[in-house]
Amino acid sequence: MTQEPIFEESSGNVFADLGLKDADELFMRGKIGIQVIRLLKQRNLKQREVSQLLGIPQPEVSHLMNGEFQRLGEGKLLLFLKRLDTEIT
Repeated sequence: MTQEPIFEESSGNVFADLGLKDADELFMRGKIGIQVIRLLKQRNLKQREVSQLLGIPQPEVSHLMNGEFQRLGEGKLLLFLKRLDTEIT
């Protein structure tokens, strides 16, 4: 007898689905961080150039580009968008 898989509909926030207490903040950081990465990839910059543009050390650029957004605050990620000439509303 085979058991059918059980599926649960997502809330749209994987962090909330996992029951993390700071789910909204983590979700927002992820959304902002992904946008920063998209903008940087469009510019086809080397990590050294990204470091200069964003005003952060190269190891921090590496963390950003690897999606390690927990190392960066929401305010810092928003600052990166501003430095990338993105209008924030």
